[in-house]
Amino acid sequence: MTLHPLTLKKKLADPSQKLTAHVCTIPSATVPQAMAAAGSDAVIIDMEHGAVDYASAHAMIAATAGTSCAPLVRITQNDPAQVKRALDLGAEGIVFPLIRSAEDAEKAVASLRYPPHGNRGFGPFLAHSRWGTTLLDYRETVDGHLVCCLMVETRDAIENIEEICAVPGIDLIVPAQFDLSTDLGISGQFDHPDFKAAIAKVERAANAASIPLGNVGLSKPQAEALFAKGYRLIAGFDILWIKAMAAETQSWTCDPEIS
Repeated sequence: MTLHPLTLKKKLADPSQKLTAHVCTIPSATVPQAMAAAGSDAVIIDMEHGAVDYASAHAMIAATAGTSCAPLVRITQNDPAQVKRALDLGAEGIVFPLIRSAEDAEKAVASLRYPPHGNRGFGPFLAHSRWGTTLLDYRETVDGHLVCCLMVETRDAIENIEEICAVPGIDLIVPAQFDLSTDLGISGQFDHPDFKAAIAKVERAANAASIPLGNVGLSKPQAEALFAKGYRLIAGFDILWIKAMAAETQSWTCDPEIS
């Protein structure tokens, strides 16, 4: 088995690269394995909104081995204990939900690093095998190479976005349109002026700080529009891809309209 080095942080730091990721909500190693084999830059194993438990997450992370696809884990809250456990399963980075302030961002960054640069506890009994190292070599292999992705999804985050973006160590910012619009009191109204203004503020702050942006792109036109605005990473959802394809297939059985 070929073990690829941790590459996503380097890809994100290269402004010439356009990247893909897929949020995996289905608790099966088959899905991230297929996504990785298809050439995806990352999979995001969703422990916040998906049906994934820790045993499933471990298998899903392991299923990306032998590819250059980065296994990230979205945790349920900005909690160093959750970060530690996900990284010790072999994750290449963490997606942090509900970041509201610079202090939250600093806490997230610190939880990814070992002392003296952070506060991660040492116990990669499973993770070292994912990256082809010995137990004691694991720290040197990964420290400083793990990906920190922050979700911007609240009114507080919008108000504090410049301070958040000033925190060193952030690799990717994703404005979460569903949660953000809901917190703004305009759930799902993505054309609302308040929502557009909030997104524009995030884009300005992230671009000024040279932090890559990611967002959901479920069609080629959506992806092209995001890339044209300077977004670097587009993401899809396993369950939405499957449901959309099933619905399309079902449409093939319908009688053509009679004009």
